[in-house]
Amino acid sequence: MIETLVKVEGMMCGMCEAHVNDAVRRAMPVKKVSSSHGKGETVILSEDTPDPEKIREAIDRTGYKVTEISSRPYEKKGLRALFG
Repeated sequence: MIETLVKVEGMMCGMCEAHVNDAVRRAMPVKKVSSSHGKGETVILSEDTPDPEKIREAIDRTGYKVTEISSRPYEKKGLRALFG
């Protein structure tokens, strides 16, 4: 599983978050996507590393601006991750 962090400018409320999430879901297969206007970011969980250009195009079409994209292997948080 891959976790992709996308820095997004312009989100101001929960509806903005929903627009970005929907755009990402339509653009590529994801396990989970969540956005935070307070943090100015979107987190995508997917089986494979997503194409950064697809992410950028999908979000830019909604009127928000992608400033940074980074991917890394996803490490599940919680007790199982702490104690194996």
